[in-house]
Amino acid sequence: MSVPLTAAGVEALAPDAASAAAGKKLAQPGSWKTLGQSAAALWGECQGSAGYQTRVALADLALKCTCPSRKFPCKHALGLLLLAVNEPALLATSAEPEWVTSWLEQRSATQ
Repeated sequence: MSVPLTAAGVEALAPDAASAAAGKKLAQPGSWKTLGQSAAALWGECQGSAGYQTRVALADLALKCTCPSRKFPCKHALGLLLLAVNEPALLATSAEPEWVTSWLEQRSATQ
């Protein structure tokens, strides 16, 4: 990872205490349908009331999630980051899904 990541650092990103607590609850493998990582990103599909695609660009910890939350970062992004810190072996290195690759490409094109 390009940016050092710690549990305290992730919790500091939370917009409020409720988001931090919700993120901690989602930092469990059972909350995620898929998890993965590449040299450029982390991603996961969180299954809650609906399925949400969450991704993190490792170069600068940019975050994106398909959930409707107005909080940033959302609880899904916080949960994914905490899972990556606390249980890195669960995020298998694999090819990025198209929804991650296209997001990274869009970010690269606008920078």
